[in-house]
Amino acid sequence: MGGIVTGASDRFSRQADLVPRDQLEDQMVTVIGVGAIGRQVAIQLASMGVKRLQLIDFDVVETTNVTTQGYRSSEIGEAKVVATMLEVERIDSSIEQHYIIDRFRPTQTLGEVVFCCVDSISARAAIWRSMRSRCKLWVDGRMLGEVIRVLSATELATDSGYESTLFDQSNAQAGSCTSKSTIYTASIAAGLMVHQFTRWLRDLPLEQDLVLNLLASELVIQ
Repeated sequence: MGGIVTGASDRFSRQADLVPRDQLEDQMVTVIGVGAIGRQVAIQLASMGVKRLQLIDFDVVETTNVTTQGYRSSEIGEAKVVATMLEVERIDSSIEQHYIIDRFRPTQTLGEVVFCCVDSISARAAIWRSMRSRCKLWVDGRMLGEVIRVLSATELATDSGYESTLFDQSNAQAGSCTSKSTIYTASIAAGLMVHQFTRWLRDLPLEQDLVLNLLASELVIQ
């Protein structure tokens, strides 16, 4: 059993050697898409100690989102960004939050760190081409069934590796990225994405292309 927690205890103490708090608090972080993966990313970032968080999504909570995305049944019909913002506030009310109930648009001002959690290749391509010269870290999470792919880029202006993953939408696997999803797959995907963020904060090399097949227990890093 753990010891008694006092009011003076530091909630960040157990991650202090893994997450540099000063660098973390300096970042403005944007999560585009707060569906299955994006909601979990936002919650993990809030728990970890991000101080400035921006959420962008146009969608509302549906019944199936309670099962696959971790929303509450009482939130059905609410805008996803509002429901996620309130969840973040429950974790840490001191976080400065900004939200946009809309699709991504090039005129929007985003953070230095961008988590791309949308569910189509065409949307990713449009966001990437707009943001590649405007942010310092780009992390893209993709999921279909029990297969997760996480792509990261830091040299955005000259990165051709990520660009090559933006194949034409007609060549995508049938169904949207969230048409076959589970909350546990989304949570793992979010954890892998946030881990890339903490590696970047510590000046550690990133895994630029990581694929995890849960069913096959297979991890491939390129």
